[in-house]
Amino acid sequence: MIRLGLRLTLSGGREAAARLAVIAAAVALGVGLLLSILAAINATAIQNSRNAWLNTGSGTGASSRSEAKADTDPLWWLLRADHFDGKIIGRVDIAATGPNSPLPPGLSQLPGPGEYYASPALSELLHATPAAELADRYPGHEVGTVGKAALPGPDSLVIIVGHSPDQLAQQHDATRVTSITIVTPSNCNGTNCTVRAGIDSKGIKLILSVAGTALIFPVLILIGTATRLAAARREQRFAAMRLVGATPGQISLISAVESTVAAVIGTAVGFGLFYLFRTQLAAVNLTRTPYFTSDLTLRTGDILLVSLAVPVGAAVAARIALRRVHVSPLGVTRRVTPRPPRVYRLIPLAAGIAELSYVIGRVPRSTNGQIWVFVGGILLVLTGLVIAGPWLTMAGARVLARRTSRPALLVAGRRLADDPKAGFRAVSGLVLALCVTSTAVGIIGSLDAERGIPKGTPAVAGALVADYVQGGEAGVPPLSPAVLSDLHSVPGVKGVLTIHTNPLGTTDPAWAGPQGSGKPPVAGLASCAELAKMPAHSACAPGAEAASVSRDYGTFGTYSWEHWPTAWPAAGISAQRLARLPAHEIVVATDGSTSTIERARTILATTYPDQDVPWTVREDHAQSGAQLAGYQQLANAVILVSFPIAGCSLAVSVAGGLRDRKRPFSLLRLTGTQLGVLRRVVLLESAVPLLAVAVVAIGMGFLAAQLFVQAQFNYSIRAPGIQYYVIVLAGLVASLAVIVSTMPLLRRITGPETARNE
Repeated sequence: MIRLGLRLTLSGGREAAARLAVIAAAVALGVGLLLSILAAINATAIQNSRNAWLNTGSGTGASSRSEAKADTDPLWWLLRADHFDGKIIGRVDIAATGPNSPLPPGLSQLPGPGEYYASPALSELLHATPAAELADRYPGHEVGTVGKAALPGPDSLVIIVGHSPDQLAQQHDATRVTSITIVTPSNCNGTNCTVRAGIDSKGIKLILSVAGTALIFPVLILIGTATRLAAARREQRFAAMRLVGATPGQISLISAVESTVAAVIGTAVGFGLFYLFRTQLAAVNLTRTPYFTSDLTLRTGDILLVSLAVPVGAAVAARIALRRVHVSPLGVTRRVTPRPPRVYRLIPLAAGIAELSYVIGRVPRSTNGQIWVFVGGILLVLTGLVIAGPWLTMAGARVLARRTSRPALLVAGRRLADDPKAGFRAVSGLVLALCVTSTAVGIIGSLDAERGIPKGTPAVAGALVADYVQGGEAGVPPLSPAVLSDLHSVPGVKGVLTIHTNPLGTTDPAWAGPQGSGKPPVAGLASCAELAKMPAHSACAPGAEAASVSRDYGTFGTYSWEHWPTAWPAAGISAQRLARLPAHEIVVATDGSTSTIERARTILATTYPDQDVPWTVREDHAQSGAQLAGYQQLANAVILVSFPIAGCSLAVSVAGGLRDRKRPFSLLRLTGTQLGVLRRVVLLESAVPLLAVAVVAIGMGFLAAQLFVQAQFNYSIRAPGIQYYVIVLAGLVASLAVIVSTMPLLRRITGPETARNE
């Protein structure tokens, strides 16, 4: 029987070849998506492990460090973040105290005083950029490049600068270490690392798992839809085989051969697609830096899982789609009205919502536990929509049939009420796409509302901010006249503001109540002449020479929920005394050009070499929202992939349904029914279940998103923006266009010759 099934599959003409190609393409797409997600999870873990060494010196936990030899010489260590043109540069200053000092990964030997190692991307940048904009920040000369073992991604900017022990010992944040940390950022806690360089791969693993579940479901729908192409003709063939003595088991085996062959071909093609597009996948910036292509690897378990699970899933989807092949030899079940779906079909959908609701406040601590909980809940919701869809379609069709007298509406309503499963089957992929889109938009929207940083004006975004108050220190010496002259001489610098420490003890004017410790913070002091050149919040009280300003003035209020005053209150201090006070913040207003920002940044970095390098407001915003941007990119990918898959399912289902019903449609035309009426019937048979179930799908998507973010982050979703409504409307319009595109087929298959030949 297997040989017969293969013969029917491979020698069944153009119709069988087209069906085989569609199923294989759907399986290939599903395999490619699954492999990409599994490889991204593996690459994130590898990338995360390469960040571990940057946490050296940040904790004391023994588990966080590699084993130190007894004769190890301590290594002075200082990690800081630098910036260039919106990119983060990881700067590590080190000083060996002996020949046996620990060696960071990626280096062949430690750099001496006046030497540094740069990553390939940073080395290229140093040679392509004027020294006054970047290289002058790093004393000495380049003696080599940092190897791949120390770099999270191919575009990572890392520099390791050598010093003498006496030089680095004077840096207030420098520490002595005897080993290099091996703990990954995902395993950081308050005792074994506090820097937490890198990203948390556990969160990425959870998000990718949920996204994979959302993507694979529409693919399975497409497989089932493609399997049902020409179902009526195949059922006739199977019934004839039953008449000559074939058993139901043999019929099932023959019907399963086609889907198995297509699944095997599709799986092989899917592996090929993954390796073909692996380079493009590596460029996806999900974790703030692209992947190395070689890091997108598949473990043996991943390969076995996909190689076995996808063909089995495809076979199951095909088996469910062709369950009607178990007909009697006379095909009686094809000629009676199927039993209407029962209300119990809503139970799986309710179970999915109940499962997600139950975990609120009970989220498992382990990442794998969270994956099982949330993926299981989302899977139940999507499965519940597929199971409940026919019942919802039947309910909508009965309402339509009772409330209209128009021929097309009556025919469509009655047909849908008699066989709602077939009506819903055509739009099931699109319904799932709408649910997935609503879930993705709901989750990302809530994260953006809670974690996103409002964007300032271009002038504010280009302001350079240097914060010199850390750990309760009193600040740094004020800028000398020579340095001020250098800053003002940089083309594009609009003004320089120094916020001085406050000996007067005046309260921060932006303090609005007991949000913090209950003690009002002390204001900073600034010159009104310097304030007047700032891009925002620059007004002083009339006639004042100095003002009391917020200590976090450099953020220009973008992080602060308090209402800043329209004019800063005057401070009773002379300009001469103010200029001598230590500085805890310096703000440089620029025109936003890269050259201006980097020259000013280099001047401040070399003026205060033992302090953190200044950053722009734009860079601070980008760093805070980098992972959120990665999630947004993933959500866009889910939406962009699920809608085309749903469109393919709809086109295949509508075209296949027309071919299966060409005899009844041709008989209706012979009895005088106009072709326009039949076209409206076909359109309504897809539009009614789509609209009836879409409302529920969208609601379930937002509800699932609410339960997810409430359980995982304790957030609430926000109303979607205009982009969401545009996406949904465009999807619905495109779906109707797909249905309309099949209308020319209706004329060709409903001619008089069809009724005569059938």
